[in-house]
Amino acid sequence: MQTHTHHLAFTATEVRKRYVSWDDGEADREWLCLSVLAEHAPGVAPRPLRRESESGGPVVVMDRLPGKPLGAAPLDAHQTRALGRALRRVYDVPLAAVRDAGIGERRYGPLTHQHVVAGWLSDSNDVSECREPQLVAEAVGAALDWLARPDQRPEPQLTALGIADLNPANVIWDGTACRLVDFEDGGLTDPAYELADHIEHIAGRIPPVYDAAGLVEAVGLSAEDRARMEAFRPVWAAFWLAMLLPGNGGFRRNPPGTTEAQARHLLAMVD
Repeated sequence: MQTHTHHLAFTATEVRKRYVSWDDGEADREWLCLSVLAEHAPGVAPRPLRRESESGGPVVVMDRLPGKPLGAAPLDAHQTRALGRALRRVYDVPLAAVRDAGIGERRYGPLTHQHVVAGWLSDSNDVSECREPQLVAEAVGAALDWLARPDQRPEPQLTALGIADLNPANVIWDGTACRLVDFEDGGLTDPAYELADHIEHIAGRIPPVYDAAGLVEAVGLSAEDRARMEAFRPVWAAFWLAMLLPGNGGFRRNPPGTTEAQARHLLAMVD
């Protein structure tokens, strides 16, 4: 579970993003996603300028967007509507254009992610460092039981382009519009799956930044897709439980008790 994938350098007009390695294809995904968005949804993300190599790592150079990252406070209604419009523009990029650009499934995509999370949780996890090890162990077991039941989840689809990582720091607000950065994990996805990911993102949920109901309304999901989104949410709750277990970076970066809070959140969801 690599947590540090790139370094950023800024000028007045450009951002240089140097990736740690070529191994996981982050630079390729970023370049391809930004290129398609520049053509089909201009202004919603940085415009890609050029590709370079530095110190043995790939570099993508892009426009520097005006504004500041969100996340210091909960989004207000205006910001929520603006973020919903930005996400909808991404989802509305023609599917044929995404496929023709050679963009594949997003990282941790809907076709395989539940199996990856189950694999992480099935590893021998020593939860003795947790404040409430019994609670955390119970949540791990409940997550594995839920993930083992395919009838609990909708049929996965790949119908749209998605950003994948909607950490609030990846949403740039200029006072009027929201723009999106950090497409290194982006790719083909399902908007219902994508919204489940965004709502469950630990950086947007603890403390609460996103208004889940307002964001879903602003994106414009159908009633059917809203139901599918709710059914996908436990996958992402289990993902964050895995990331917050001892031995993973999230356990050290977050305040004590965060793992237990996530365990309770998941148990309430799958009970």
